[in-house]
Amino acid sequence: MIKGLAVLLVFQSLGELASRLLQGAMPGPVLGLILLLMFLVARKNISTSIATAADGLLAHLSIFFIPAAVGVMLYASTLAETGAAWVLAILLSTVAAITTTAVVLRALSKPADTPTDRNETK
Repeated sequence: MIKGLAVLLVFQSLGELASRLLQGAMPGPVLGLILLLMFLVARKNISTSIATAADGLLAHLSIFFIPAAVGVMLYASTLAETGAAWVLAILLSTVAAITTTAVVLRALSKPADTPTDRNETK
């Protein structure tokens, strides 16, 4: 697991370096994940050490949301004033993201063959 965590941290560090070179155009962790994805696609398999480390992190993913929840509580008064606008923005963006995903998926998917009766002759 330590080897897998080291690999994940190396890719995050590479992403941070790339982010600084791009002057913050994209967040470092996102660039690191893109680099990791490219690495795994090129390798065409996932090593057990990386899989074990990733599974361990995913098992405790909820811990990573604690700082965000604390940050929200620090701005409770601001959230109370603008909460309705935030909820509306979140709902609309969620609907837009789901709709966009469905449209792109439909556009990129092959049309399924329609089942026909095999006994029927043409």
